[in-house]
Amino acid sequence: MKSQHIFMIGMVIANLALLGNQFAQGKPDQSQDVAPIVRARAFEIVDESGRVRGEIKVLPAQPDFKMPDGTIGYPEGVQLRLFSSQGGPNVKLGTLEDGAGLVVSGESGYVQVLSRGTNLPFVKIVTKDGREKLMKP
Repeated sequence: MKSQHIFMIGMVIANLALLGNQFAQGKPDQSQDVAPIVRARAFEIVDESGRVRGEIKVLPAQPDFKMPDGTIGYPEGVQLRLFSSQGGPNVKLGTLEDGAGLVVSGESGYVQVLSRGTNLPFVKIVTKDGREKLMKP
């Protein structure tokens, strides 16, 4: 019985020593857990329900893609898109070899800013009912 009593006192003292050591060390330095560089081809940000709410990715070149103006081919690019809770892309920002573009949209329409290649940059505003206003320098 006496040996069990001594054993229990020894365990309490050991536990108190370990607990005291934990408090003496303080909060561990978590900055060492941060990677200096994260490399990936794409990132997705998802909400609590698993829906994609934002993404950034590298898009491959599409040499056979036909553009609305009739030109063929689309260069490699990087695209950032932010989505509403209903899944609509409300912000789209892209950069290509020859320029960049931005689209900001909502329920009432969208605004497009584009500057690519040798064409003059422009701003286009389109309302939900299809009315457009184009601004060029």
